[in-house]
Amino acid sequence: MKTYNFYGWMGADVPAVSNQYPGIKTPRDLYDALWDVWCLETCSPRMKDRWSQANRTLGQCSITAFLAQDIFGGKVYGVPLPTGRFHCYNVVGDCVFDLTSEQFVDEDLSYENNPEQFREVQFAEHEKEVRYRYLKRMLMERQRGLSKS
Repeated sequence: MKTYNFYGWMGADVPAVSNQYPGIKTPRDLYDALWDVWCLETCSPRMKDRWSQANRTLGQCSITAFLAQDIFGGKVYGVPLPTGRFHCYNVVGDCVFDLTSEQFVDEDLSYENNPEQFREVQFAEHEKEVRYRYLKRMLMERQRGLSKS
C-alpha cells in the first residue's frame, strides 16, 4: 500500500457519496488527484509568497476540506490557529482526515474538540469561494481527462 503524509491517511477509506468525480472513491484517491491540481492559483492570497511545488498543500485547507465534504459528506472542523483563523479538516463518521496537514511540518495540530466550520462563513471571504470553484473545476477536468484515456 502506498504511504501518505496527511493526517488520518491510514483510516481514510470512507466511500464517496458523490460520483461526480470518476475514479475518486476514497480520500486517498482525492489526495492523489489534488496533488496534480493544487497550485499557486488555489493558494490563499496571504500565503502565495511561500507556496511551492514542494509544499503544495500550503494555503489550501478550507477549499480542500469543503471539496472533500462535497465528495464524502460529513462535517468540516477547524483547528484554532494563533492568527485567529482556523485550519480546516474533515470528519466523516469516525474517520478524521486532513488532506492539507503536510503544510504544518513543525507543528502538532489537535483534531479533538474543535469548532465546526461552515461554508457560508468561510466563503464570506469571496476570494475563498472563487478559489474553491477553481479547484473544483480543475479537479473535474483532470478526472474527465483520465476517464477518457
